[in-house]
Amino acid sequence: MRSDLFEAPDYYHLDDLLSDEHKLVRDAARQWVKRDISPIIEEYAQKAEFPKQIIGGLAEIGAFGPYIPEEYGGAGLDQISYGLIMQEIERGDSGVRSTASVQSSLVMYPIYTYGTEEQRKKYLPKLASGEMMGCFGLTEPNHGSNPGGMETKFKDMGDHYLLNGAKLWISNSPFADIAVVWAKNEEGRIHGLIVERDMEGFSTPETHNKWSLRASATGELIFDNVKVPKENLLPNKSGLGAPLGCPDSARYGISWGAIGAAMDCYDTALRYAKERVQFGKPIAATQLQQKKLAEMITEITKAQLLAFRLGQLKNEGRATTARFPWRSETMWKWPSILPGKLDKYWEVWESPETTAL
Repeated sequence: MRSDLFEAPDYYHLDDLLSDEHKLVRDAARQWVKRDISPIIEEYAQKAEFPKQIIGGLAEIGAFGPYIPEEYGGAGLDQISYGLIMQEIERGDSGVRSTASVQSSLVMYPIYTYGTEEQRKKYLPKLASGEMMGCFGLTEPNHGSNPGGMETKFKDMGDHYLLNGAKLWISNSPFADIAVVWAKNEEGRIHGLIVERDMEGFSTPETHNKWSLRASATGELIFDNVKVPKENLLPNKSGLGAPLGCPDSARYGISWGAIGAAMDCYDTALRYAKERVQFGKPIAATQLQQKKLAEMITEITKAQLLAFRLGQLKNEGRATTARFPWRSETMWKWPSILPGKLDKYWEVWESPETTAL
């Protein structure tokens, strides 16, 4: 069990831009990570197991749907608070942040945005409290970057829908109580359906031998003539734009999460460089190490300011899809600067296809 000595870098005094509420939310999440995540996460990453005992803690710090209104069980916070929570969680572990992101942006967000009032009242309070966990079914075995080509379909059977198909690489699926599933109707139009764990013909086999996000549970969604009640259809948006609106919310949280991981890497590297003595002086005194550290804090600071401004735009309803691409560059830049902290998300052992990529 390692000690968590993390001290957050804030080279451009971003704290001056945060409200008192932002700081309270962030500090609560940071303390929880230090107390409940850091001491156990290496063990669970080695075991490739999600620590289910932390679900209650995630709910307590507001990690599940923090921007969902209080009337539906959420904390009613703004988007910057959501980002700060994701930053602190991923500072502890990327897989744990992934669990929270899916619950918030890919399950609660579409139910709140596209669902009926009855669906909101039925599912959102339980999802916010962690009593119920969810997952998001879009990616398929034959359709990853082309979600519009999905083969999962449902038919109108009069008093219910009949769902058939499969989804792959689904975070939270092995233990999810519900799945927000995207499928085509008989006319080829994409709709969202809420599928519940106990529906006959619905199964969620787990994916094993992942290289990364090992403390996050990943699996499949299999639908074999699943009878879905008609009231479980999300009625307020259809077409490919409906499911693609959800990753925009998730990507925003992930951008803050990547910053958290990078902050932890920088703090660890800086502390080591000060402690490691060679030729009679700490290696932090050498220009080569100083150059690396300076580049690291520069990239972190740039990302902090970008994420903060994007949060402001989201609060104002002005954050369009076109403003999210920077997040991908930010996230995948860290492995080259900070080797070992962030790897490819979905590589698995004994997979020649992913190895070749």
